[in-house]
Amino acid sequence: MRGRPAFEVADIFRAHGPAWRKAQRGHLSLAQLKVMSAITQCRTAALGGHVLRCDGCGLDQVSFNSCRNRHCPKCQSSAARRWLDARQADLLPVEYYHVVFTLPAPIADIAYQNKAALYGLLFDMAAETLQRIAADPKHLGADIGATLVLHTWGSALTHHPHVHGIVPGGGFSPDGSRWVACRPGFFLSVRVLSRLFRRRFLEELQRLHDSGKLRFFGEHAALADAADFKAWLAPLRKCEWVVYAKRPFAGPQAVLAYLSRYTHRVAISNSRLLAMDERGVTFRWKDYRAKGNTRHKAMTLSPQEFMRRFLLHVLPGGFHRIRHFGLLANSNRRDNLALARELLQVAPPACAASADDASTTPAPTFVCAHCGHAMVVLQVFLRGCSIRAPPAS
Repeated sequence: MRGRPAFEVADIFRAHGPAWRKAQRGHLSLAQLKVMSAITQCRTAALGGHVLRCDGCGLDQVSFNSCRNRHCPKCQSSAARRWLDARQADLLPVEYYHVVFTLPAPIADIAYQNKAALYGLLFDMAAETLQRIAADPKHLGADIGATLVLHTWGSALTHHPHVHGIVPGGGFSPDGSRWVACRPGFFLSVRVLSRLFRRRFLEELQRLHDSGKLRFFGEHAALADAADFKAWLAPLRKCEWVVYAKRPFAGPQAVLAYLSRYTHRVAISNSRLLAMDERGVTFRWKDYRAKGNTRHKAMTLSPQEFMRRFLLHVLPGGFHRIRHFGLLANSNRRDNLALARELLQVAPPACAASADDASTTPAPTFVCAHCGHAMVVLQVFLRGCSIRAPPAS
């Protein structure tokens, strides 16, 4: 069993957050302040909790409540596990591909000032690009599905918005009568995807500007002017936009393993933190420009810079960073997957057939770390309440 990290993001916010909040008064958004508060209080007495007792070995344990904030490193592993359990029945016995759509640095800069609008546009244009090219008979000639996951960070915590896509290697024929598979080991032309993505994104970006839905501050304030914005867009129509597709996954289990690392992670995991001392905060990062083992490096930032970079990735309220499109869209996913399995001549997954049985024997909420037995709740204490000694057995 993996032990608790030597220190966590929460420890950095506890030690250096109060002074930094004071120094940054007026420069931090309410959402960023809420994230800081949630992370520092997560799994502490400040949020209340439970007193538990193991049915097997009789161990008593105090369990504090989680903050459940989606930016909290300690809360994301459970959320990812629940999400993966719910999605396991969606996997098809076909090759799966990993595609990535990345925004150029100049657009990433204005995306930070217009998160909801441009992150949403990134999702929509990536999905449209995949579906349009796949539907073209010259490429695949099929209606496909995709699950897209937003990342806003690079390995060094810089602002680097991009979406990862998990795509089945095929789709329905236009009349829905057969499954059209892509060539083994090849999904769609990266060059064609890149060109269409660039053109459609810039068209819609211009439309957002024309309708007054973009805001500009600081060094980008001049872009509010229509002529300046048009001139600023011109070189972006000619530069290369990074879109690529990785070779197919080994199989459905590899897809699940990949999703477990990417669906619910935000900015950095506690396991990447190495030290917090007089030099600053040191963490592991991957330099993609380097080769081989030299890619893996350690970076040290001041606590203030570390917190600033972490909070760059706070999402707008209600923004969904995992979205499904095409035949995997939430509205008709179940029917489409049933048809796909019929066309592929495969049976429904065993986990779906046994869903009723599983529902009658739910897993215990709390499990003893020592013997694995279920733990029962002896006492619930609310925020700010003191913990009484558990009753004698």
